[in-house]
Amino acid sequence: MTSPATASAATPFSEVIRLASDTSGRFTGELNPHWTIGGRPNGGYLLAMLGRAAAAVSPHGYVIAASAHYLQPPEPGPVAIEAEVLRQGRSASQVRARLAQEGRPCVEALVTTARTEESGSPYWDAGLPAASSVSYDDCVRLVPRTPDGTAVAIMEQVEVRLEPATSGFLTGAPSGRGELRGWLALPGDEPFDCFSLLYAVDAFPPATFDVEYAGWVPTLELTVYVRAVPVPGPVRVLQRAQLVESRRVDEVCFVWDSAGRLVAQGTQLAGIRLG
Repeated sequence: MTSPATASAATPFSEVIRLASDTSGRFTGELNPHWTIGGRPNGGYLLAMLGRAAAAVSPHGYVIAASAHYLQPPEPGPVAIEAEVLRQGRSASQVRARLAQEGRPCVEALVTTARTEESGSPYWDAGLPAASSVSYDDCVRLVPRTPDGTAVAIMEQVEVRLEPATSGFLTGAPSGRGELRGWLALPGDEPFDCFSLLYAVDAFPPATFDVEYAGWVPTLELTVYVRAVPVPGPVRVLQRAQLVESRRVDEVCFVWDSAGRLVAQGTQLAGIRLG
């Protein structure tokens, strides 16, 4: 299965998270209708906007960690963001950021910022899962629609490619492992930075699709660590479900750059109904 020609012009990620500052710590932005799933803005996309606001008010302009709670989904259109520095340290700072729409609180996040630090190979990484070796060209690009026909407009913007071994849900044959592997590329091959990595850990379909297809799987909480500056190009993604219980699922996500360096990881709790 390959993707049809895009129905809408792709907009660079750096543009869709662009903010305007009206007063100190207050920002306005516009949620792009093409960066949605079933008409709702993607949660990682929203966190990236909050991360940009947090970095703007912090003396450290690089996001290394962020945790967001999703109160209610906003609609595409204007939003207001407030960012408040809670602590300003020498090596890192903590910022609270809130996104609201028409006075309704939608997302609340705590963000840690720091200076960008280039480093060589990791000191120790034996606790990480192994990255796959399946190439970008050998993976299957997702179409902008779920198996039940729900429109996924964001798939016309980004390029999500799944490894054939983890794409069985597309033909009604999930493997049962609860794992999706593949690649992610931004529009126009824009390089990933700390803000787009906040989105990357939430870019793939729910890993539970590889267990049993369910419709909307709303994110309740999302935590992201940005571990390194990626080299230019697409990133490799592993999305894995860990436990489905009491109509909740927790998933972990690992993101490597094309050089094989882990650049981001995330954990999220989402609502789900299976069985």
